[in-house]
Amino acid sequence: MDIQITFPGGARVDAQIGSHVVATDQPVNGGGADSAASPFDVFLAALGTCTGIYALNFCRQRNISTEGLRMTQHMDTDSETGMVRAITLEIHLPADFPVKYTAALLRAVEQCKVKKHLEHPPQVAVTTSTIDTVVT
Repeated sequence: MDIQITFPGGARVDAQIGSHVVATDQPVNGGGADSAASPFDVFLAALGTCTGIYALNFCRQRNISTEGLRMTQHMDTDSETGMVRAITLEIHLPADFPVKYTAALLRAVEQCKVKKHLEHPPQVAVTTSTIDTVVT
């Protein structure tokens, strides 16, 4: 799988994933126009949205209404380094959520691929290459 990264202008950096574009930008105080979330915010949101998909699919497979279901993702950040030390995903269940499914729902969201990759991170390498251009 390849993702193409482009630089459409300003502080924008976009990622082309198949037919989808994930736009990112920097806040105004970081030199951007704040037209999209920052890359780091998109990274963090990927965890919440991935676990959310697993929660949604769990409910759909059991015909459990998702009305009132929501999640909050809490980040504990080191004040000196700015690095996230811990992330807690809190699933807010509506009052009529079947109690018998609570533990199973937690097991289901544990299958999130983003969560698994954070727990067992891949190696990351950055390389360069020169683009040959033809001027006509």
